[in-house]
Amino acid sequence: MSKFSFYVALIHYPVLNKEGRIIASSTTNLDLHDIARACRTYGVKRYYVVQPLRTQRKLITELLEYWQKGAGRVYNPDRQEALKILRVVPALAVALREIEEETTSPVLIGTDARPEYATLTYGEARKRLEGGGSYLLLLGTAWGLAPKLLANCDFVLEPIKGCAGDGYNHLSVRSAAAIILDRLLGEPWWKSLKEEEDVSRDQRDRK
Repeated sequence: MSKFSFYVALIHYPVLNKEGRIIASSTTNLDLHDIARACRTYGVKRYYVVQPLRTQRKLITELLEYWQKGAGRVYNPDRQEALKILRVVPALAVALREIEEETTSPVLIGTDARPEYATLTYGEARKRLEGGGSYLLLLGTAWGLAPKLLANCDFVLEPIKGCAGDGYNHLSVRSAAAIILDRLLGEPWWKSLKEEEDVSRDQRDRK
């Protein structure tokens, strides 16, 4: 696989509320920790938290200082390691500028639970990563990324579909992030299943 750079941005603006209005959402503590740990596990270069609200950014900065410089650094070194890749910025444009200066202008990959926005399957996305380049995955908080932001993405991933019999399909953003990262960057476990099927087929043919 060609070398590529993969980044993640958790967007707090522009996102939708349940009435479909564009808002700036509050930061959830667990989103910081859990998504950072998932990003670090899957080799993401940097995890951006895009938060335009100054008071919210201040809270995030205080939390990071506790885990990176305060008592949390000694209490849980693994969490300190994960949070090293987290950077809080006031706007997506700041993240884009930093990535462009570091590598190249990234391919923007949006995410949304609504299938009408989907333009890219996970299989197609993995093939694109094999070609190298720089990529930024956008994750929406609240009720998802605003349509105007999705329209500016180069691609929008197909939604994650559950298998609940009653159609329930409402994941937290941190749960969705872990699934998406595994599908895009994780071990291609399905290849071993294919190899096992091929072996079984060969054995049947020889009988």
